[in-house]
Amino acid sequence: MVFVKILGFLDLLASITLFTLIFGVNLPLQISLFFGGVLFMKSLFLLTGDVLSVFDLISAILFIISIFFMPWTFILWTCSLVLMTKGLASFL
Repeated sequence: MVFVKILGFLDLLASITLFTLIFGVNLPLQISLFFGGVLFMKSLFLLTGDVLSVFDLISAILFIISIFFMPWTFILWTCSLVLMTKGLASFL
């Protein structure tokens, strides 16, 4: 139960970080790599049948892409809102 809340908290932090990308804040390399790696590791739950882990994989790819250039705003909004929803649902 605690593990689910920790993963949900990481989803919320990643969502907030994606929001900062939407508003033009340049993230340090370490933050982008950290959240990209964490979300990629969380996306491995896709192998167990968790369909929503696809958004973790897409978000991890977005964090890695954001190192080089700014991804489309629509995709950032969508992934950020889905991550926020997943994070909030883990606390219920």
